[in-house]
Amino acid sequence: MTKKEMEQMLREVQSGSRSVETALEQMQEMPYKDLDYAKVDYHRELRNGFPEVIYSPGKSLEQIRGIVADMLRRTKGNILASRADEQVYETIRELTEDAVYYKEARAVVVKRQEYRETDSYIAVVTAGTSDIPVAEEAAVTAMVMGNSVKRLYDVGVAGIHRLLDNVEVINQAKVIIVVAGMEGALASVVGGLTDKPVIAVPTSIGYGANFGGLSALLGMLTSCAGGIGVVNIDNGFGAACMASKINQL
Repeated sequence: MTKKEMEQMLREVQSGSRSVETALEQMQEMPYKDLDYAKVDYHRELRNGFPEVIYSPGKSLEQIRGIVADMLRRTKGNILASRADEQVYETIRELTEDAVYYKEARAVVVKRQEYRETDSYIAVVTAGTSDIPVAEEAAVTAMVMGNSVKRLYDVGVAGIHRLLDNVEVINQAKVIIVVAGMEGALASVVGGLTDKPVIAVPTSIGYGANFGGLSALLGMLTSCAGGIGVVNIDNGFGAACMASKINQL
């Protein structure tokens, strides 16, 4: 239940158009629904501003089916399943024709409402083309969370002129997500070009000494540029959550 829906329900109780008993019945299962294998958190949107997201890996298709089916019954908004493959998409598609698969982002959205947009935008920037899947996870998540997004891909430090030709996209954003593998240098460069907050996402893209993203992570953590926050390796979802909170302040 959203804050707006809760406010509407309380107004209806106050006006007498809804009984106290009906409101209590609706509120009883609002905190969470126990499905045995999952306790679906229906209070999260009220607390955090966005409903629970289904992390797909490690869950069986039947578990995903059960969670989505319950969310469809109890919510009216969009539903996001992250790190989803085509099997997850087909499973959700059997439940609703509103399912949309963003293959590159590995995300399934049950799109029952149009995405809201903000006057300000989040810029999602990648060092290379190979970083795009993580960037798309961030971009799609941010869109579903109700943010305007602008993408700027393949502008890494190996060809710094590509970034400098597009610096206005960065400087006009409210917050910037920088996605980079290898040594992760792009986050420092962007951080040194703008007064906007930068959320750096190290990726596991790189040769042997990249250690699956560890070199990029350490490079971003030890950046000499101020105003950079760093999330975990390949965590486009986490970057989008933080960027959304900043963009909607």
